[in-house]
Amino acid sequence: MKFPLLDLKAQYESIEKELKERVSEVLDSQIFILGAEVKALEEELSAYVGAKYALGVSSGSDALIISLMALQVGQGDSVVTTPFTFFATGGAIARLGAKPVFCDIEPNTFNIDTQKLAELLELEIEKKGNAQIKGILPVHLYGQCVDMKPIQSLAEKYDLFVLEDAAQAVGSEYLMDSEVKRACTLGDLGILSFYPAKNLGACGDAGMVLTNNQNLVDRMRLLRVHGSSNKYMYDILGGNFRMDAIQATVLRIKLKHLDSWMVGRQQKALVYDGLFREAGLVENGLIQTPEAVYRDKGIKYFHTYHQYVIRAESRNDLQLYMREKGVPSAIFYPMPLHLQKCFAYLAYKEGDFPESEKAASEVLALPIYPELSEMNQELVVTTIKDFYADR
Repeated sequence: MKFPLLDLKAQYESIEKELKERVSEVLDSQIFILGAEVKALEEELSAYVGAKYALGVSSGSDALIISLMALQVGQGDSVVTTPFTFFATGGAIARLGAKPVFCDIEPNTFNIDTQKLAELLELEIEKKGNAQIKGILPVHLYGQCVDMKPIQSLAEKYDLFVLEDAAQAVGSEYLMDSEVKRACTLGDLGILSFYPAKNLGACGDAGMVLTNNQNLVDRMRLLRVHGSSNKYMYDILGGNFRMDAIQATVLRIKLKHLDSWMVGRQQKALVYDGLFREAGLVENGLIQTPEAVYRDKGIKYFHTYHQYVIRAESRNDLQLYMREKGVPSAIFYPMPLHLQKCFAYLAYKEGDFPESEKAASEVLALPIYPELSEMNQELVVTTIKDFYADR
């Protein structure tokens, strides 16, 4: 019996009645852009995350762009980030005329390696005198926070901004000096994506920026509406980054369920962990699970499992075998940014970031969502076990 990588229909059916009623109210109001629904979502999400301010925008990608614009990143500037991420992270930097400077990842978390980051900043800023580096853009990949304390220390040392890309990490938590904080409160700004496949997904594109800095949010309010403070009067060069009211309405309904949905994902992850151990696939080194990856960090339960990603030997052959058996999977991401054609002008080459390149050849995302049945999880693990047994 076939089943999807992500079953959005099952989630929809659980809240269908309320969604239809509330969306109908928005249609009746004929207020479709910004307005009371967006403002209410901003207030509810800022409270949920623990930030003072929130700004609803048109997508997660636009959330990155408007944040960098508010930080006045532009031509001649550089921003350090990871090459193992979705295109939008590096793309937002480049679209503003700035230069993405890549730093390799940790092999056990897939997130930016803070030790390598420290070495890169020392080389570029202290030894080379590179004054173009303005900030750090860490990505909380797959739902797991980056180790942010060293990043905060480096930002303070070199007077850099920190912009968190939490597009995959709404609700993810990090233990900072005995205080648990949520993603988007660990830097100067943090962004969320509400692409439909996210843990908190809209019914189209939407995003949000969160911050504790009033000056930044005030500037972004102007940037969001073409730089206009009064109708047809433009103070700065902005863009159209406005959130739709219907998306805000959908997100407000889903936000009430987010914590329980995340618990569901964590429970499914624990089932996978147990099934893979029972199958002997972790012990013999054929795969590496997130449970194994994060054990050394001692922060496994802070993971919200936007994706349950394993490392797998002979990954491409395994995925093909799974596809033939009707078992879904996905690769996030098959090629790191420094090897992408659009970034060739940066003059990076194969071998520059070996951990990112290795991860791109090994990672495999498995189905994970609260409604996923244990029977289908068993099928996933059995199929993977059978693949290796046949080799």
